[in-house]
Amino acid sequence: MKTTDTPPPMDEAVTKTDGPPAKVPPAPRGRGGDSGVMNVFSHGVLILWAIMVVLPLLWAVMTSFKDDKSIFTSPWALPDHLHFENWSRAWSQAHMSDYFLNTVIVVGFSLVGTLVLGSMAAYVLARFEFPLNRFIYFLFVGGMSFPIMLALVPLFYVMNNMQLLNTLPGLILVYIAYSLPFTVFFLTSFFRTLPTSVAEAAFVDGASHTRTFFQIMLPMAKPGLISIGIFNFLGQWNQYMLPTVLNTEPDHKVLSQGLVELAVSQGYKGDWSGLFAGLVMAMLPVLVAYIVFQRQVVAGLTAGALK
Repeated sequence: MKTTDTPPPMDEAVTKTDGPPAKVPPAPRGRGGDSGVMNVFSHGVLILWAIMVVLPLLWAVMTSFKDDKSIFTSPWALPDHLHFENWSRAWSQAHMSDYFLNTVIVVGFSLVGTLVLGSMAAYVLARFEFPLNRFIYFLFVGGMSFPIMLALVPLFYVMNNMQLLNTLPGLILVYIAYSLPFTVFFLTSFFRTLPTSVAEAAFVDGASHTRTFFQIMLPMAKPGLISIGIFNFLGQWNQYMLPTVLNTEPDHKVLSQGLVELAVSQGYKGDWSGLFAGLVMAMLPVLVAYIVFQRQVVAGLTAGALK
C-alpha cells in the first residue's frame, strides 16, 4: 500500500523559508546627524526670537507697577511693591478711558464691516466667473501695494467734502477701505479651497445665493475669517497715521493718539509710570485677542494647504 507524506504543521510551513534571510540595507549615514543639527539650530533661533519678543513686554508690564524714581534708579529690578495707582491715574487723568472707548467703537464697527464686505466680495470672485473677475481681483491686489502716505492729502479733502472729517463714522469708513484689499486677497484664496459640492447641493435643494453664502459657505470659512479678523484687528488697533490726519477733534481721538499725547506731556510732567501703565493698557487687548484665538489663526493659515 502506497503512503503519502504527512504535510508539515502550519506554523512550520509559514516560518520555514528557502535560502538565507534577506539582508536589510544599512541606513544612510549622515542624515540623522544633519537633521539633529538643524533641529538644534532652528530651536535655538526660535528661543532667541521668543526672548527678544517676550522680555520687552515683561519689562513694560513690570515698569508700569513702579514709581518714577525706581524706573530710573533700578530699571531692571522688580518693584518693591505694586503701584496700582499708576493705572488708575493713566485711566482717569490722562483720559485713557475716553481714548480706549473711541478705539473700541471704531475698531469694532470697522472690523465687522471689513469682514462682511470682504467676505462677500471674496466669495463672488472665488466662485463665479464673469468678464471682469480677474481685473477686479487684481485691483484689490494692487490696493495692497498702494502706499497710504500718497493717499493722505486727497483723502483729507474727500472726507472734508463729505462732512466726515473729525468724526468716528468717517474714520470707520476709512479703516474699512484701508483693510479691504488684503481681506479680499486672503479670503478669495480661502474660499477657493472650500468644496463646491456643498454649495451645489444647497442650490439643488432650492436655496438662494444669499442663503447659501450666509448659512453654508460663511460658517465653513470660519477659520479664515478668524485669521483675517485678527490681522485686521492688530492693524486697526495700532493705526496712528490715519487718525492723526483725519481726526483732530479731542473728543474723538483714539488710543494711539492718546499714547502719543501722553508721551509728549512727559517732557513737562515726568509721569513715566503713568506712561508705561497706558502703554500696557494699549497692549493688553491685542495680546488677549491673539492668545484666545491662537489655534484658530494657525488653522486658518494652514487650511488651504491641508485641503
